[in-house]
Amino acid sequence: MTNYEKTLAALREKPRRWLVTGCAGFIGSHIVETLLRNSQHVTGLDNFATGFPDNLDLVRSEIGDEAWARFRFIKGSVADLETCREACLGVDAISHQAGFISVPQSLEDPLACHSTNVTGTLNLLVAARDAGIRSFAYASSCAVYGDETTMPMREDRLGRALSPYGASKLMDEMYAGLFAMHFGMRAVGLRYFNVFGPRQNPKGGYAAVIPAWIVAQVNGEECAIHGDGGQTRDFCHVANIVQANILAATTENPECGGRAYNIGLGGSTNLNDLHRLISAKLSALDATFRPRPPRHGPARAGDIRHASADTSRAASELGFVPAVSVDEGLGGTVRWYAENAIKLKS
Repeated sequence: MTNYEKTLAALREKPRRWLVTGCAGFIGSHIVETLLRNSQHVTGLDNFATGFPDNLDLVRSEIGDEAWARFRFIKGSVADLETCREACLGVDAISHQAGFISVPQSLEDPLACHSTNVTGTLNLLVAARDAGIRSFAYASSCAVYGDETTMPMREDRLGRALSPYGASKLMDEMYAGLFAMHFGMRAVGLRYFNVFGPRQNPKGGYAAVIPAWIVAQVNGEECAIHGDGGQTRDFCHVANIVQANILAATTENPECGGRAYNIGLGGSTNLNDLHRLISAKLSALDATFRPRPPRHGPARAGDIRHASADTSRAASELGFVPAVSVDEGLGGTVRWYAENAIKLKS
């Protein structure tokens, strides 16, 4: 039995009350689903800025009304301190996923990025401290590494931030460290690398690459690659992200409070290869499918060239061992979009 399986078993034996911010988002809805499946009580907070009510509807349909009865929803923003205080009432542990999530948009609107990511996280830390909540896992990002080029990326080697988004996540880590130091909170940061999986938004100018490419290919459209396609990313399935959040929010390891951990697979895939992998998965579902070659364009400002995670610290201190590979995750993700979001052409 893995450490994660033991943790879930202990939670089922002694359920807790959780707050999941950004609960209607891609990652947040998967955390809500896993917690409710494992007998937990969950308060969800979302203002639907980037999340969707449909994600919560999907969770309810997957788990059934009996489990859903343990869910309570608050519509609001972490940028409002009183909303954070309300959401923290009666809570034992927090998984903080609400945030401004786009690097390009953070360059266009840095004030909005700061308001949600920095002020919002600080509001939640204050509300949690005042409510006596010590367990606090939150979403950070590999964007904090900025122009650091040494691979794989290690937690103790940071470069200069390349975007307001990256800077905002670094500030979150600084505040979490201070709350751990001065108030004894086990505030644990999770530096996500490139997360993918079902329910990820495939639409909009800044949609994540995997769902955007799946939908584009099925519709017979070109996939746009920003740059030469040689840039690499550590793609990590959302199930692994859920695992990291639950482990971080339940850890009793005193070393973890105030620290941030890489959460990825520890590998790398370049975008040209990713395009080929998605094409192969779609072809396996539909023998008549014929992918179009990608269209290369200018690189995006603020994007880092390479990203690969050293996850050894998360393994040793949190017990994090990713269970879903890129290949397995892509297979399930492509299948989900085919069955739920789009229709493959016959």
